[in-house]
Amino acid sequence: MSNEPTLANHSMVLAAGEGQHFEFLNHLATVKLQGKESQSMSVVEFNAPRGFGPPEHRHLHEDELFFVSDGEIRFFTGGEQIDVGAGGFAHLPAGIPHTFQVLSETARFINVTASRDGAPRFDEMVSSLGVQTESTEMPEPGYIDPAEVAAVCAAHDIHVLGPPPPPL
Repeated sequence: MSNEPTLANHSMVLAAGEGQHFEFLNHLATVKLQGKESQSMSVVEFNAPRGFGPPEHRHLHEDELFFVSDGEIRFFTGGEQIDVGAGGFAHLPAGIPHTFQVLSETARFINVTASRDGAPRFDEMVSSLGVQTESTEMPEPGYIDPAEVAAVCAAHDIHVLGPPPPPL
């Protein structure tokens, strides 16, 4: 048995702007808590531009909780479209197809994933697909390879089911 600290036996506090920053699918993702550290959840903060939305997908083992801290996001799930503004919350259970799209000029939101089956791996997908950066600014838009996104997601038990929402 290791005496290394784990979240089971110590706390973690991060200030605004702290964490591991990644240029991820044309927006900034900051990993605040890794699933392998906590063994129970991962926490990633996103800062995304208007129109951003991931491809429609479903997580095989992870429930997702979104807290919108700034801006407005439209969630697509179960045949519904639900707009959520600052202070709003969305829960997307494992296995349920979903996507979302930023409606405001930018949106900042926190994503918490919890696994029903071992440590969550969403943060690992973010770091695998993203490019680590020291910057806390949103990156310039670049090409996104849909096949690479689908392959990296699949390796982390996230199945891509369709395209992102259409442009606004």
